[in-house]
Amino acid sequence: MKQKARTRSGKPEEQDEAAIRVLRQFRQIFNAVKTHFQQVEKKVGLGGAQLWALGVIRDNPDIGMGDLGKALNIHQSTASNLVKSLVERELVLAARNGSDRRAVTLRLLPGGAKLLKRSPGPFTGVLPEALAALDEESLERLEVDLARLIDVLHADERGGSIPLANL
Repeated sequence: MKQKARTRSGKPEEQDEAAIRVLRQFRQIFNAVKTHFQQVEKKVGLGGAQLWALGVIRDNPDIGMGDLGKALNIHQSTASNLVKSLVERELVLAARNGSDRRAVTLRLLPGGAKLLKRSPGPFTGVLPEALAALDEESLERLEVDLARLIDVLHADERGGSIPLANL
């Protein structure tokens, strides 16, 4: 019986070749995401996460910081940092309303609306939009397989809350 060829790692050659093909796929995905964010920044001078935040604020006038964080799937403090630069650039108005003076509501200003009109979409980024286009069975398979990969990498779960545009 002929033994399968093995690589230095001791794995069958076919397994190493499959790993190389998957690595190339990851590179294609990351390159598509990176290219989209570079085009956005070049066209409007704003990062992808900030553009997404502007779109959410436009679609949800008077949204609070916590709800913005939830909509962007990021921590509230990360959302607050995104909004700070949008307020400084006079694209968003942050107002303290009601009896709880800590609560801030956000509203798009005309400069922000103008910027959104000339921005390439999707505002959420190309990867979230592509994932949303997949069927549920494909997403479930991806979730299970990526969870295994994350486990092998011993990846810090806090990394899951960092917007891709900030990587």
